[in-house]
Amino acid sequence: MLRELAAGTRLAPTQKSQEYGVEQTHKRADQGLARRPEARTMRSKDVVFGTDLDAFESTRVITNTSKASRAFDVERGDADRLLAQARNQNEILVTALHEAREQIAALKEEVDKLCAPPSTYGVYLAANEDNTVTILSQGRKVKVNLHPSIKPETLKPGQELILNEGLNVIEAAGYEIQGEVVILKEQLDAERALVTLRADEDRVGVIAEPLRSLRLKNGDHLL
Repeated sequence: MLRELAAGTRLAPTQKSQEYGVEQTHKRADQGLARRPEARTMRSKDVVFGTDLDAFESTRVITNTSKASRAFDVERGDADRLLAQARNQNEILVTALHEAREQIAALKEEVDKLCAPPSTYGVYLAANEDNTVTILSQGRKVKVNLHPSIKPETLKPGQELILNEGLNVIEAAGYEIQGEVVILKEQLDAERALVTLRADEDRVGVIAEPLRSLRLKNGDHLL
């Protein structure tokens, strides 16, 4: 074709257009063929790269979730330890409070005992029908009341009783272990006896329960 142009041969316009169109068509085809593999390669890379992004995002989410879960487990463990410590401290405080209350109650009882007036003693003589008892206190016969915890049938003649400030019986004691020794002059009955005191003074007394089961003789020394 170049040779023909160089030789001065002129082509008709239609022929030139057709030849130009064919040439352009070949060029576009060549360019298309050249571009198609590259385009396919780029699209493949885009797909692969997009898949990698999705996988990376999923991995990142899983990693963050795992970190958050571990952090939550650590915080929960710390909270459980603090709760256990608080419970232990609470138990210690409750025990200390209970012991303090017992000590306060014991101290109050001791203070009440120290502040209480002195008690006197009397000797049980007999029980009365109205749940009172007759005692001998400081040489006098006195009718007094019993503490609710003391039953009249448990008391024996000659037994010592502890009296409060109002001369009421608050506690039962034993028998006299010291005092004046007398001489039995005559046993009047199972409960009474005539005894001789110092200076040959005679007096009638009540025989204590432990002596009633014994066989007494005149001239015996009694307490």
